[in-house]
Amino acid sequence: MDAIKNRYEFVMLFDVENGNPNGDPDAGNQPRIDPETNLGIVTDVCLKRKIRNYVELVKEGEAGYNILVKNDRSLNSKFTEAYESQGLEKGKKGEKKDDVLKAQKYMCANYFDVRTFGAVMSTGDDQCGTVRGPVQINFARSIDPVYHQDITITRQAKTTEDRQKKGETEMGKKSIVYYGLYRAEGYISAALAQKVTGFSDDDLELLWNAVINMFENDRSAARGKMCMRKLYIFKHESVLGNAPAHVLFDKIKVEKNSDTAPRSFSDYTVSVDAVMPDGVELIEKL
Repeated sequence: MDAIKNRYEFVMLFDVENGNPNGDPDAGNQPRIDPETNLGIVTDVCLKRKIRNYVELVKEGEAGYNILVKNDRSLNSKFTEAYESQGLEKGKKGEKKDDVLKAQKYMCANYFDVRTFGAVMSTGDDQCGTVRGPVQINFARSIDPVYHQDITITRQAKTTEDRQKKGETEMGKKSIVYYGLYRAEGYISAALAQKVTGFSDDDLELLWNAVINMFENDRSAARGKMCMRKLYIFKHESVLGNAPAHVLFDKIKVEKNSDTAPRSFSDYTVSVDAVMPDGVELIEKL
C-alpha cells in the first residue's frame, strides 16, 4: 500500500470532568501540572497509549496492525521474531546493516505503532534499528489553570487478616481535576512516511478514528468523564507542506466565556480563522 502524499498538522481539544487525566508518579499520581502556571498537562505518551489501545481493539488479529509497545512479551523477543520471519542470521547485535534494514522493514509492515510513531529497536541480540515515525504529538496543556484536589474516600475491604479483625474503616485518597479543557497539537510527515515507514492513507484514517474515539473505550473511575471535543486537521497539497505549522495552529483560538471557574465545554468559545494559506485545506473532523 502506498504511503501518504500530503503533510498534515492537527489540533485536538479534549476535556476531563471530575477525574485524573494523567497521573504523575513523581507526585503521588496527582494530575500532572506545570508548576509555574498550574496549567494541566497530559503527556504524548499517555495519548499515544490510548491510540494504541483503540487500534488493538478494532484491529485485533488483523495482519499489519500488531502493537509493539504493550505488556504482552518482551520487545527483544519481537525483534527476534522479525529476524526469524525474514530468515536472517540471529545474534549479531546489528553488525549486518542489511539484515537490520530488512528486519526494520518487517517491523514497519507488521506493527501499526512502529509505522505511525516510530520506535527504538536497537536493543538485544537481534536489533532492528531506530525508526523515526511520521506522526508526532506534543504534550497537551489545559487552556486555563486547573485545580486538583485529593478527595478522601473510605475503604471497606481490608488487605490483611489483622486489619480485618480490627474492624476499623480505612481511609484512602483519589486525586481529581473538577474540570479542565486540554489542547494538544500533532504533526504528520509525508516525507518520513514515504522514505521510512510506509504510513498509508488507510493508516491515516484509522489514526483519525482512534483520536476521535480514544476515550470511548478507555473509561475508568479514576479518569472521570473524558471527551474528545474537537479535531481540526490541516492538509497540505505537497509532501513537504505549504505553510509553517505554527501559523496554522494559530488559526484555532480557545477562550473562556466568563471570569468564573469553568465547569463544562460550553464555558469556552472556539473560534476558527478559516482563511487558509495557499495549498492548505482545513478539515473539521469533530
